[in-house]
Amino acid sequence: MRLTRAEQQARTHSELLSAGRQVFLRRGFLAATVEEIAADAGYTRGAVYKHFGGKEGLWLAVVSADAGTHLEGLRAALSSASSVDGLVAVLSGIADAAKWASVAAEVLAATAAQPEIAARIAEVQRQHDAQVTALLEEHVARLGLTPAMPVRQVVVLLGALGIGLALRQAFLDATDARTVLSQTLKSALAT
Repeated sequence: MRLTRAEQQARTHSELLSAGRQVFLRRGFLAATVEEIAADAGYTRGAVYKHFGGKEGLWLAVVSADAGTHLEGLRAALSSASSVDGLVAVLSGIADAAKWASVAAEVLAATAAQPEIAARIAEVQRQHDAQVTALLEEHVARLGLTPAMPVRQVVVLLGALGIGLALRQAFLDATDARTVLSQTLKSALAT
């Protein structure tokens, strides 16, 4: 069956997104090349530029595409939590994606001097943080918890500590990131 032009473009877009996600996780953001991503998807580098404008645009598209899936998984996991320990276990487990956090840190470092791209990344992060905050506020209220700090700040703490611990764990194998994160979150969520 022959695909229409729009169907072919959607297929190319999807295949490049998937290849980008895989290459970023395998090689990191800085080591990943547009050529490698395109080759993994079976296209030329021109396809990456056409669909995403470059490696940074592809990163934003991957993060945006994954945000909905992440939120749905988080929503389901938080719904099953019946205590502060349950919330902490869910949040620690989700933030435990060390490789992805390391790649995110690379992106932040690589784009810090590029104001337009940095602003786009910051906006995607703000939107995601707002959604996670609303979700976590719902479950904190459901469990009758009184956090030591505003939930919005807990979400910022989770992101910053998650990235920092992932980088630390990459260089210091003995770092027990999950324990540090769990204890910090428990202190922040329960007074």
